[in-house]
Amino acid sequence: MKFSHEKIETNSWLMLVLVLLVISVGGAVEIAPLFFQKSTMQPAPGVVPYSALQLAGRDVYLKEGCYNCHSQMIRPFRAETLRYGPFSTAGEFVYDHPFQWGSKRTGPDLARVGERYSDEWHRIHLNNPRDVVPESNMPAYSWLDRKKLDGEALVQHMRALSKVGVPYTEAQINAAPQDVAGKTELDALVAYLQGLGVRKPEPAPVAAFTPGH
Repeated sequence: MKFSHEKIETNSWLMLVLVLLVISVGGAVEIAPLFFQKSTMQPAPGVVPYSALQLAGRDVYLKEGCYNCHSQMIRPFRAETLRYGPFSTAGEFVYDHPFQWGSKRTGPDLARVGERYSDEWHRIHLNNPRDVVPESNMPAYSWLDRKKLDGEALVQHMRALSKVGVPYTEAQINAAPQDVAGKTELDALVAYLQGLGVRKPEPAPVAAFTPGH
């Protein structure tokens, strides 16, 4: 069967089939090799799964939509690496389901935010951002300090993650309720933020960080 431009362009079903075929082949060529590259499938040196409290904080981060303004992807461009530090690699995020890379960033990149500020700074910032960043337009999240964590739900989450390759032990999973007992969503979110970029043993030095939203 001979195809011509005219035949393809005047047959919407044929056009659809050919477009899907091209996308499928192109996608397979681009994506399939990534599943066999060690750099994308193996954790970077020093990267470990989130603790129970950090994982609970990550759930809060997603629930509150923090990803709408904050990326965790430092792109390999000079302006990015000078401000935020070494560019992000897939091996740093093998235990993130889903990872928090993004193409749009309104607020500061958070890939290396861990330990730049104290726990108290983060608590103040989340309760009322303008107390530490006067020009911030980020909303306050003061209610997080009044919401207790659900340890039993966290057990189920960790168990699900273990089934997709996160190496949590049974002891770690069973200890989750005790690890987060009495903790609030604010405690968990601070723990998560403080762990970003510092799960590697020797974080590279970075240029001055200017917060803004």
